[in-house]
Amino acid sequence: MGKGCYMLKIAYDPIYAFQLPEGHRFPMLKYELIPQQLLHEGLITAENLFSPGGKIDEATILLTHEKAYWEQLRDLTISAKDARRIGFPMSARLIERSATISKGTVVACHHAFENKVAFNAAGGTHHAGTNWGEGFCMLNDQAIAANYLLANNLASSILIVDLDVHQGNGTAQIFERESRVFTFSMHGANNFPFRKEHSDLDIPLPDHMADDEYLSILYDTLPKLIAQSKPDFIFYLAGVDVLATDKLGKFDLTKQACKARDRFVFEQCIKNNIPVQVSMGGGYSPNVRDIVDAHCNTYRVAVDLYF
Repeated sequence: MGKGCYMLKIAYDPIYAFQLPEGHRFPMLKYELIPQQLLHEGLITAENLFSPGGKIDEATILLTHEKAYWEQLRDLTISAKDARRIGFPMSARLIERSATISKGTVVACHHAFENKVAFNAAGGTHHAGTNWGEGFCMLNDQAIAANYLLANNLASSILIVDLDVHQGNGTAQIFERESRVFTFSMHGANNFPFRKEHSDLDIPLPDHMADDEYLSILYDTLPKLIAQSKPDFIFYLAGVDVLATDKLGKFDLTKQACKARDRFVFEQCIKNNIPVQVSMGGGYSPNVRDIVDAHCNTYRVAVDLYF
């Protein structure tokens, strides 16, 4: 990391890898394995990891989520129907995890201002709207952080680049009337969520999208969006459920294309001198090694370009 005085900072807390009851299908293991792999490779040291420092405060949550919805989560009074929509068995520990992840994204923004880029080793909970959760998302970490930046006059124009295979429907709904935040989602047209919201720019893609076409669309689109919206901060949701190996993805992308995607996003941020916060998003390949390796590629590219 010799390209300057900057340091890669990554939000991580052991609660990220909180284990759900036996037999639940959503994998938490990757949240523990990603930092371990980066440490094993010598790409980072313990100095690069920072604890979010506890849960996000309620006042910051309420910049984004409705009070009644947050209180139902906090007090575990959410209905069985709404809990099923989220997809998790509710518990106080799970709500603490979500609030800690959101805090990690907010703190990572401050590190991004200092170091040009910063990560949350979890996050990307883009299906949570103002008053609902779904798809394993309860609090929308990047939306919370974006509203935090706006409320504290730390940014005046924000671009959210969501390249998870699933549309960022919650993020789109939260910012549908907020002109200072431009939401961009490039996702599978025939994938969850089946009721889409309206991002400022949606690019729905067909099943079996392959490397060259996917990258061509991104290469053509992102520079224009940056020129148009003139952001002073970017949030990047770097889901790896675009991989051909992903059991929920429906795309045919290779790890090499996923890595090229990450490189291009970072190159555009560097070219335009825009700080970027990265949350990891989805990844559901049957072999956890594929998930971890693809996520670690995002860090590898960042270290190569920034440090």
